[in-house]
Amino acid sequence: MKIAVITGASAGLGKEFLGKISEYYPEIEEYWLIARGKEKLEAASSLADRPCRIIPADLTLDESYDILAREAKEHSPEVRLLINNAGCGYLGNVGEGELGSQTRTVDLNLRGLVAVTHIFIPYMTSGAKIINISSIASFCPNPRMTVYSASKSFVTAFSIGIGEELAERGITSTAVCSGPMDTEFIYLGGIKGNSKTFDILPYCNPEKVARGALKAAKKGRSVYTPRAFYKLYRVIAKLLPVKLMIKFAKT
Repeated sequence: MKIAVITGASAGLGKEFLGKISEYYPEIEEYWLIARGKEKLEAASSLADRPCRIIPADLTLDESYDILAREAKEHSPEVRLLINNAGCGYLGNVGEGELGSQTRTVDLNLRGLVAVTHIFIPYMTSGAKIINISSIASFCPNPRMTVYSASKSFVTAFSIGIGEELAERGITSTAVCSGPMDTEFIYLGGIKGNSKTFDILPYCNPEKVARGALKAAKKGRSVYTPRAFYKLYRVIAKLLPVKLMIKFAKT
């Protein structure tokens, strides 16, 4: 069976992919939806245009990786699309606030993404696509969200790296580097209303980001950045010294 695997599928951008995937990847027969909350996953699955396998799993925990590995081994699917969307980020300086928010960011954004990718790559064949949800934060460290921006730098580098590793197998990897979106992420992270930068930045439309990501993956692009404003930011971040750029990137 040809499947798409989506992490963080219960809300935000993850939900936006449901109902759109088949437009670009009509061969996919089933979606595997992964997130912590079973009820929210079941609610999200109503938006899908294909049958869904619900897999409640907290991707910060090693036992969740065991669950996913067993599911993959038992059903031996052909993974045509892997969307690593699960992620988190919290506003606050390192050394202040709760330690758990910082370590959870590392565990979910790095360990979880690497584990899921490692588990499902063996089930991919030529033409399969990986979409890793990164951020414009990967272009430059963001003070007050230092751990988050560092984690997204990892995601972008990881995505480009595995793309090169998998090229001879005909598998591509795309890092999606979007600007802020009005999803639960900015509320759960204590960002909304507490960051002047986030208040003035132009927001990206989640539905358009999902469609753009699927199109970019279809074309085999390594990095996809929506909106001209953020494309320009990406270029400027490459040209300016990081010590100068970081002054403008403070959240």
